[in-house]
Amino acid sequence: MKIFKKILPLLLRISISIILLFFLFKFQHVDTQEVLKSIKNADKGLLFLALVIYSSAYILCLFRWQMLLKGAKIHLSLKRVIISFSGGVFFNALLPSSIGGDLVRSIDLATHTKRPREVVATVLLDRLSGYIGLVIVALLSLLFGWKLIHHKSVLLSIAIITGILIAILLVFFNGFIYSKINQLLHSPRSGKIRETIRNLHQEIHIFRHHKKIIVINLILSVLIQVIGPLTFYITALSLGIKINIIYFFIYLPIIGATTLLPISIGGLGLRENITKVFFVQAGVVDNAAVAMAILNTLFIFIYAGIGGLIYVLTIHHRRIQYNKPHPVRPHP
Repeated sequence: MKIFKKILPLLLRISISIILLFFLFKFQHVDTQEVLKSIKNADKGLLFLALVIYSSAYILCLFRWQMLLKGAKIHLSLKRVIISFSGGVFFNALLPSSIGGDLVRSIDLATHTKRPREVVATVLLDRLSGYIGLVIVALLSLLFGWKLIHHKSVLLSIAIITGILIAILLVFFNGFIYSKINQLLHSPRSGKIRETIRNLHQEIHIFRHHKKIIVINLILSVLIQVIGPLTFYITALSLGIKINIIYFFIYLPIIGATTLLPISIGGLGLRENITKVFFVQAGVVDNAAVAMAILNTLFIFIYAGIGGLIYVLTIHHRRIQYNKPHPVRPHP
């Protein structure tokens, strides 16, 4: 019964992904045969180029997180960080949204270093800096491509993801808002929650003294968020889709933010539906838009598979490390 309760959320999200795909192909005038034909006839050279470019996003993400770990005085070998990061990449695709992967790498390194507060803080900052980069790219792209947007849904979507970012920043970095949240958590039952939030707040604020790390981190985040639209654009070219590249830089941040919602497996189904909705507005045929989304989802699962392989092959190595005593470095 306990096992069933654990796998129930996973089964539910797999079902949602299947339902979303069924809805897309059954009721949204998407021809399965035409989509498969488009994928089959895609320019393989351009697809390979897109796949290679997409890999650079993972490399930058890895070094962004490693930089935060060093800033928190968690000194690990690059090999050990790669192992934990690979597990996160794998579970990002297997579990709902990227939250599942963040949880896995947090637990993995927290167990290894015996410093859960600091590890979780670096993962949260890593995710937050990525989201900041996403909003920056969306706003700058909208500034340059304002005349191309004729649907209020796009403006509303960017306004929502920007508003969410502002709210998160206020919670973590505004003393007044933070104190009010602490006051709301006055119930005895919320003691652990309040303590966890306080600890994370303290750990995150340590990085205020590492301005160079924060600046470089944000630059990396913007570069990472540029890679996604560029990969999508090259994939589109491989399918014969030729539209202004600015559409990709406006739409992809919205698609990326939406697939963070923990309602499907790795954004599968959700990504395809949203891609169709937005790119049809740019004049792309339904079948081609869905084919483009499926190919990029395939890229995600390819690298998730590589990450999973690395993670599985190093299980024995991690178990040996867990049994060794780890010196606790003094907190600065």
